[in-house]
Amino acid sequence: MRSDITKKGLERVPHRALLHATGLSRKDLKRPFIGIASAFTDLIPGHIGLRDMERFVERGICYGGGVPFVFGIPGVCDGIAMGHLGMCYPLASRELIADSIETVCNAHQLDGIVCVTNCDKITPGMIMGALRLNIPALILTAGPMMSGHIGKRKLAFVHDSYEALARAKKGDISDKELACLEMEACPGAGSCQGLYTANTMACLTETFGLSMPGCGTALAGSAKKRRIAEATGERIVEMVSKGIRPRDIVTLKSLENAIVVDMALGGSSNTVLHLTAIAHEAGIKLDLKRFDRISRSVCHIANIEPAGTHYMEDVEFSGGIPAVLKRLKTHLHNVKTASGRMVYDIADEARILDEDVIRPFDRAYHTEGGIAVLFGNLAPDGAVVKQSAVNKPMMKFTGTARIFNREEEAMKAIMNNKIKAGDVIVIRYEGPAGGPGMREMLAPTAAIVGLGLADSVALITDGRFSGGTKGPCIGHVSPEASAKGPIAILKDGDIINIDIPNRKLSCNLSKQEITRRFKAWKPVAPKITTGYLARYSRMVRSADKGAIVQ
Repeated sequence: MRSDITKKGLERVPHRALLHATGLSRKDLKRPFIGIASAFTDLIPGHIGLRDMERFVERGICYGGGVPFVFGIPGVCDGIAMGHLGMCYPLASRELIADSIETVCNAHQLDGIVCVTNCDKITPGMIMGALRLNIPALILTAGPMMSGHIGKRKLAFVHDSYEALARAKKGDISDKELACLEMEACPGAGSCQGLYTANTMACLTETFGLSMPGCGTALAGSAKKRRIAEATGERIVEMVSKGIRPRDIVTLKSLENAIVVDMALGGSSNTVLHLTAIAHEAGIKLDLKRFDRISRSVCHIANIEPAGTHYMEDVEFSGGIPAVLKRLKTHLHNVKTASGRMVYDIADEARILDEDVIRPFDRAYHTEGGIAVLFGNLAPDGAVVKQSAVNKPMMKFTGTARIFNREEEAMKAIMNNKIKAGDVIVIRYEGPAGGPGMREMLAPTAAIVGLGLADSVALITDGRFSGGTKGPCIGHVSPEASAKGPIAILKDGDIINIDIPNRKLSCNLSKQEITRRFKAWKPVAPKITTGYLARYSRMVRSADKGAIVQ
């Protein structure tokens, strides 16, 4: 066992003394040491239930013959960090999380690891750390939150909080109604109810095989989730004994399966960043063009919040990810998962319990997948849009640039009615390095929808969007402004062309004019010059490379 280096031999007497101090017996020293990397915190709704998950994982590890050790992993809530300096940290925290996994597991030479997680950047960060280590690993996501309710009306976090701000500004809802929505939109533990980033990553983790079948959609706090947690603990001990490692599971074929499911469900655009970074840790080349090729070949078969009317609980009650795999079987590679089962076996045993939630191909919501990748003179290295959340009239749009160098500037203009039909809001210097941290733009995008401008105003940015974003919002523009991307030299009044069907993002500027403007361009001074974010800004790579740190 890997942990034997800390347990065996005369020279390890001091090490054994310290291990015995934790309560371990001599018998325990003969068993595999399994880490439980837990992102429990009272600060994140999606993570307040992780103590319970830890207990059941521990039980499973003990049943399997291992010794469990719980250790902490940092986590932040994108929603609470949104709209202020705090939003510079979530994406950057992904690298801290991967580094934390590497540090603890290597320092203590653990034999295997279960990562207990749920929310946006925490899950991919843990996967990246597990792949870097390449010791037996499983991911346990804690599950989606149930929908909120006012009477018989279902509520969702984004629509009934962020978009409600703008509706209140217009006078469409009263202060009393707003306060009620605020109290009831998020009824308890779990990741937010729609197919936002957290739930998308949970579904994709199950798809490419690092979570147990059923894990991705099993609801937070449910008995089913407890049983999956226990099975996860038991299985990780088996994986240690058989030498099954994450890079045996996460391959190009399994990642392509994840992209297929992502496109079919209409998942968060953030998954492009995360899957690319995960592939990098696995030593796999995964570029933006592969995402788009798969998107063009897969129908969009689920209509989940924020783009649609269904919730994650509806996906769960329709058969979960196994049912999705069943529907998509002809598009998938038959690869092995960490559970020991092949993808086709999982698909064959599944049942599709609601064919409106998981539609057949002949009733698909869209003939293409949920995400499109655009290129052009504004995005030579690519840009990303969640096309399943864009209304048909805005799939092709030409408008006039309104330039902002910070999210706050744009938000102020939107809320003060300074944005008009036909405008293209450009928010720049919000990329991985320039932000730093590539802030999410949920507040301005939700405000646009709430003010009734979703079919007449577009937004482009070198930042990114929440999985809750809907409308013609194009992010990840690469190169970013601070890396001398063409978005840096745009001016108010420039004409911007968006053509999602033909995958184009361009401005009406000649090559000569772009060159002339760059000669006069001066980079904006770094926003943050000390601490972790300053280091991150110096080391992070472009969004099209997954915003990895090297």
